[in-house]
Amino acid sequence: MPRTIADSGRIELRLRPEDKATLTRAATLKRLDLTGYILGTVLPRAEADISEAERLTLSERDSLRVLDLLENPPAAPDRLVRAAKAGFTLRDGSYP
Repeated sequence: MPRTIADSGRIELRLRPEDKATLTRAATLKRLDLTGYILGTVLPRAEADISEAERLTLSERDSLRVLDLLENPPAAPDRLVRAAKAGFTLRDGSYP
């Protein structure tokens, strides 16, 4: 299991000797050190995983619904209208 050590940027990995040998051999074949090989392989995957998690994919039906709501928003509820008239702000959550 990977374990992050402090804020120094160092990471320790506990590997079986045969797994380390495999990584070292692959790194050597690519003419990289082990750190360069691992970072070059893992960072693009990490960025793709983050991008995928942060992206919302809508079906065609849902996309059309969102566009319709943007073009034809529903009327504001009475509570919202009263709060706006009273000067309520979402920024600090308080009345003036």
